[in-house]
Amino acid sequence: MDTTGTARTTGHLGKAAPPRAGRTRNSLFWAALIAGGGTLGGFISQFPYGLLYVGVLIVLAAAGIGAGVAGTFWNRAGAATLVGFGTMALGVFAGSNLNESYLKLLGERVDAVVAESREYTNSKGDSRFYCRVVESSGESHELDAIRNCYAQVPPGGPVVLFKDRLGGLDPWMETSGNRALDPLGLGITGGLFVLIGGTMFTAGQRRRSDLEVSELRRGRYGPPRRSRE
Repeated sequence: MDTTGTARTTGHLGKAAPPRAGRTRNSLFWAALIAGGGTLGGFISQFPYGLLYVGVLIVLAAAGIGAGVAGTFWNRAGAATLVGFGTMALGVFAGSNLNESYLKLLGERVDAVVAESREYTNSKGDSRFYCRVVESSGESHELDAIRNCYAQVPPGGPVVLFKDRLGGLDPWMETSGNRALDPLGLGITGGLFVLIGGTMFTAGQRRRSDLEVSELRRGRYGPPRRSRE
């Protein structure tokens, strides 16, 4: 997909500008691609079997491509910075919140008991919490804070698991069977999605050619001075 849209020649200094309709479609494409890529990558990072790294790579790729298009091709440095950092933040929030929402809304509700809960320090020196929960059927699961295992869950305490019916995601643990979603987390995720998509769309609509940037610099700083050598 061309980042500048189909060009047409205008009569002012021979500048080339894309038609308005083509520019709008192009801007919408990039807005949906970057915001959607950051969201998708965050959700994929919640899956086991090494998909964490795949999801992280997708988020980083979306952030880098979005920043490159906005900053290099469209000459909007401020938008590029916002899109780059915002997309990485979107991946973090979207992953956990979409995972929780999916499992609570569509997951199978199963009663379980905490067999073991403890805090440990990994090889990097980070403190993590760990829970081993056992269903009434005897099936056990090892969960961490990503799956809502925290210190307030004592060994022997009853919990409720929301299990992925397709078997792709690890269960989500709750101390009650409440399927209510986290409005704050979803609000932050939705806000970041709109922010990134809106920034990309606005930058695409207000994109500047290299000639326009040169003219702005010339009007601000004057023509380049000749070397005395």
